Amino acid sequence: MKDKLVLITGASSGIGKACAEIYAKNGANLILVARRGEKLKELAKELEDKYSVKIHNYIFDVRNREDVISFSKDLENSNLIPDVFINNAGLARGQDPIYVGNIEDWDTMIDTNIKGLLYMCRGVIPLMMSKNEGSIINLGSIAGRQVYAGGNVYNATKYAVRAISEATNIDLLNTNIRVCNIEPGAVETEFSIVRFNNDKEKADNVYKGFKPLVAEDIANIIYFVTSLPPHVNVQHLLVTPTAQRSVNHTKRDL
Repeated sequence: MKDKLVLITGASSGIGKACAEIYAKNGANLILVARRGEKLKELAKELEDKYSVKIHNYIFDVRNREDVISFSKDLENSNLIPDVFINNAGLARGQDPIYVGNIEDWDTMIDTNIKGLLYMCRGVIPLMMSKNEGSIINLGSIAGRQVYAGGNVYNATKYAVRAISEATNIDLLNTNIRVCNIEPGAVETEFSIVRFNNDKEKADNVYKGFKPLVAEDIANIIYFVTSLPPHVNVQHLLVTPTAQRSVNHTKRDL
């Protein structure tokens, strides 16, 4: 990965941050996108100092279509064409039955997980096509394969990511660009804190009694997938902790 250019959305924490670390460690230059500017700047400085790589920071929300358009134009004008594009920005909000669900939470999930991902694809993929090579990683979820109580809209958004990934692979048939939908099970990051509106007790209960995955586990897998020979395209990859065998089956030692 030395001297390759890697674009990561949702880069200020969790899986995105872990991806930034592993690619920088292996000599890749980075384009980092996140909403939280201070955290992003701190991460970029840390990685630049530690690994002597070049990092370009962009602070915006992928839900904002105009910002994504401006971003993609800037990449084109600066000749910053990613070799690897990690479409990681996403979130869950709430876990209520659909008949009492918070519609604002629904809009946030749909706008981020589906529309934001689509906006980024629309802006970045044409740039990658000009080089006719590279890897796209879309962050899906086990929730995009199996539904669970209270998942409803979040499930729907991650099923959409799966469908978009499959369709994008077909759309890019006549190119050398690969598309992989990574589908993690339980990963202990800020995910549950965000989902439960900073309720730490609820968030901790999600991972209680078993050893979940951590962000670095998924980052290592993403790095592996994008490092495979160009003729190898891993289209889908479901990964869970050993204690979790489906979205509804987890062995907990309580």
